[in-house]
Parts: sequence; C-alpha cells; structure tokens
Amino acid sequence: MNATIKTLGLAAAFGLAAAPALAQEKLKVGLLLTLSGPSAVLGQHARDGFQLAVKDLGGKLGGRDVEVIVVDDELKPDVAVTKVKGLLERDKVDFVVGPIFSNVAVATHKPIVDAKTFYISVNAGPSNLAGKSCNPYFFATSYQNDQNHEVLGKVAQDRGYKKVYLLAPNYQAGKDALAGFKRHYKGEIVEESYTPLNTLDFQSELAKIASMQPDAMFTFMPGGMGVNLVKQYRAAGLADRIPFLSAFTVDETNLPAQQDAAIGMLSGSNWAPNMDTPENKKFVAAYEAAYNAVPASYAMHAYDAALLIDAALKATGGKTDDKEAVRAAIKKAEFKSLRGDFKFGANGFPVQDFYLVKAAKRSDGKLQTEIAEKVFDDYTDAYAKECTATN
Repeated sequence: MNATIKTLGLAAAFGLAAAPALAQEKLKVGLLLTLSGPSAVLGQHARDGFQLAVKDLGGKLGGRDVEVIVVDDELKPDVAVTKVKGLLERDKVDFVVGPIFSNVAVATHKPIVDAKTFYISVNAGPSNLAGKSCNPYFFATSYQNDQNHEVLGKVAQDRGYKKVYLLAPNYQAGKDALAGFKRHYKGEIVEESYTPLNTLDFQSELAKIASMQPDAMFTFMPGGMGVNLVKQYRAAGLADRIPFLSAFTVDETNLPAQQDAAIGMLSGSNWAPNMDTPENKKFVAAYEAAYNAVPASYAMHAYDAALLIDAALKATGGKTDDKEAVRAAIKKAEFKSLRGDFKFGANGFPVQDFYLVKAAKRSDGKLQTEIAEKVFDDYTDAYAKECTATN
C-alpha cells in the first residue's frame, strides 16, 4: 500500500514537473520607441504597426504566444539605456524592436548586443552600425539613414539644380541625412545648417533661404519639427518659388497636421501607402480600419519586423536558445515584405528599391505620399563594405 502511494506520488510529481516543459514559454519582445514629446507620433505608428502584425498572426510569432512589452525611450539616450536594462534583466526579452531615433540606437546598441539579444531596428540606421560597428545581433527592417536622402540628392542632380540649401537637426541622423544627399548631388551647397533637436521655430533659417535664393532646399525634419517647418515654409511664400525636397519630413505621421501646406512636396522613401502589392493593400486597409490613420513607413517597417521574427522562429521550430540558428533564420528573411523585394545585405541592412514620392490628397480627403518614380533598384548602403562582422 505504502509502495503504491509512493509510486503514484513520484509519477504525479514527475507529471507536474514535465507539464510546463511541454508548452513553450511566451516569447517576449520589447518595443523601444519614442512615445512622448513632439516626435511621439513616429513611435506610435511603429507600435501600432507591430501590434497589428501580431494580431494578424493570431497573437503568435513563430507559433509561440507572444508578450509585447512597450517602453518609451523619451528621445533621451540615458533614459533609453535604463529602460533597455529593464527589458534585458527584469523582463528577459528575446528581441528588442526599435528605436526611432539614431542617438537612441547608438546608446542602446552595446548593452543589447552584448547580452546576445537580437536588436531589430524599425527606423534608425546610423552609419556606424551599418559599417565598422555592425554586429551579428543587429538587423534593420528599415534602411541605412543616408539612403532616403540619397534619393533627393540624385533627383536634384538629375534636375540640374545648381545651388541647394541644406537643413537638418544637429544629431547623428541629421548628419547622415545631409551626407546622403551630398553623395549624389555635385552642385553648390549654399549653406549647411544644423538646428538643435526639437526646434519648432525656423524663421531665421527661412529668412536665409529667401535671401540666398537657392534652386532648391533639402531638409530632414521628422515629427513635430517637420510639421512646423512645412507650415512656416508655405506661409513664407517659399513653396511656390524654391522646391522643397525632404525625407521623413512630409509623410503620413506629419501630413494630418501639415494638411494642404504639404501637397506636391517631394520626398524619398522605400515605400508608400499606394504601393501596389497584395500584402501592402491588405496592410493599409487593416491599419486604417484599426487606427483611423494612413500608415507611415514606421508602421510598415514594424509590421515587417514582426513578420521577420515570425518567419525566423518558424524556421527554428519556435526555439530561441540556439542563437546562431536564429541569426541564420533572420538573415534568410523568408517572409513577404509589404514593400515587395527585400533581402539582407552583409551588414544586416536591407537591399531594396527606393522611390521619389509626392504628397497628395486622396479622393476621400485623406493625405498620403504616393510613388512618383523609382530612383534606385536593389540598392545597398554605402557603409556595407566597411562591415566585417559575420552577418
């Protein structure tokens, strides 16, 4: 009798111990995004895009239930580092997805990759992380910072603009933006002006532009900076006299606030909401239905990031313990990107097409960017050749 009870007790004990092992633990993904301040809308689009993808995938990534932990980096690198430590040490996330801004990406890169946690950028693509500081644990579903700006540099060169005024915020992505523009533009730069990050009053810069009379103005001013700049540029009477070229300044995060002031302005992008692929049409319709807004590229990249993780973990049977297997599966990028053609280069950044896009008003009154022409085909960033990491 006693022996029987002991045997049953052992069996029960082993059964109880084995039960949790049969079911995989929840996958944990940390979203590190700017969700407060003038540029919060950028992070909101990325958050909403990622969460929409998880919903469309049935609440699972790679067959595993997923917990998405959202943190606001406040656009402060020191705050971001503290919050990343929480994601890594307290939450023990399997992936960090984000950020929006490059100063945050640079500050948080080392703690994340040193922890051998995969870091997937949905926007920031600073030159050093694409080149000499590339790492097998860092991938981007977006672009290297320079690339969208290179589109406008090539367009300005091809259109014969002799003199151009350049304007950007004074941080890494701003410097990368102007470097990107100058890679293909060989005319005269009448001024290269850097303003403090989150500047909202551009009257002194607009006075200079009016005085210098360049053939075009090129700028990178994301978030609330771009809203104010476009409105002030139009109000100053410059829009009809000096072409306004930009990237991340006139897009779906800013157009609801810019309204008609932005119509006709040209930008560079790797995507637009009117891109004609079945996957993209479904995504745009679902996003608009869920959030009552036209998605921006931040949302598209985040949606793609979820698809990338899902495809990689399907290839590993949902397992994340073999880091090399996960890395190899991510590198293959076996998913249908919303933008169409997509593959990773040697540095973990996409090789993809880029377009000139124009701000337009749709028949339903909503504004969006629309593809005007393809400028680069299967384009690799300029820093990939500097990457020596095994990616």
